[in-house]
Amino acid sequence: MDLTRIDPPSNARRFYRMEIVRGLFGDWSLVREWGRIGQSGQVRVDWFETEVAAKDARFLLHMQKAKRGYE
Repeated sequence: MDLTRIDPPSNARRFYRMEIVRGLFGDWSLVREWGRIGQSGQVRVDWFETEVAAKDARFLLHMQKAKRGYE
């Protein structure tokens, strides 16, 4: 899932990317990458026991980013 926030008056061109990936041992991870569009961003990986937990975390993050203007 890719989100972007572009605000020309403040020169903000940001991206936020989220992906759910299955681990080798049956666990699940939520991989997040964020930064300025056109540049490499920061990456964070959070591990979860179930796919449902990872999807719930992704949904909550998506709602938080939507409140901050990401589309």
